[in-house]
Amino acid sequence: MHLHPTSLIAHRGESYDAPENTLASVKLAWQKGAQIVEVDVRMSGDNEICVIHDNNTKRTTGKNLTVKKAKLDALKKLDAGSWKGEKYMGEPIPGLKEILDSVPKGGTLVLDLKGNENLPERLSQYLAQSHLRKEQVKIIAFNWKTLIRSRQLMPHHKMLWLLDAWAIWGLFLRGRFPGAIIERLRGKGIEGVNMEDSCLITKNVIQKFSEHNIPVYIWTINKPRRAAKFLRNGAQSIATDRASWMQKQLKGM
Repeated sequence: MHLHPTSLIAHRGESYDAPENTLASVKLAWQKGAQIVEVDVRMSGDNEICVIHDNNTKRTTGKNLTVKKAKLDALKKLDAGSWKGEKYMGEPIPGLKEILDSVPKGGTLVLDLKGNENLPERLSQYLAQSHLRKEQVKIIAFNWKTLIRSRQLMPHHKMLWLLDAWAIWGLFLRGRFPGAIIERLRGKGIEGVNMEDSCLITKNVIQKFSEHNIPVYIWTINKPRRAAKFLRNGAQSIATDRASWMQKQLKGM
């Protein structure tokens, strides 16, 4: 199967092999040839941005701090790597600045905005101070207000609306999928959709989005045949925990 360089997104870095959302995971993805890496970002208690998926640190560090209440320095002192093996013992929760600094010249970073409503304002400051070009950072979010605010503050960055399977099924059961999504995006400056893997995302559905110039991204797929099906059906990119391995598998199909 022929793959475009942007067909795969390293979900939370090379997270199958390295601890998710850490600098080690992100750097490993770049080293293994990923062109696009996705990470989750949240506000800390001292108005900084850290890279973590959950609203607390329990799952990945064993210590239970609430991210929006803890200072960035305190979060960085936690061990977010040991759960993945001794090799990553002591790997900290990173600040966003470290992740931005890791992006190579040809790389693209996708930022999944979580939590705090003030995140777009702070993120715009981070990006303004970054060495990265505007096209090297894409923004995704579940929260529609967060996405619209991000569009207002960061008009030169591409943005996509995140939708989970429950939202997709809810619209489908009301006879509004994918029409309601297409209508919601119209004229808002949100370039695409990033949808959770679902049997409802058929070739016909992807074609309907394409007719309105809305690219479709799918998350998170770790089975090559499933990924291949979506790509052949017109999906622009697939997020996977095993980007390097998936690339090799798909090329052989």
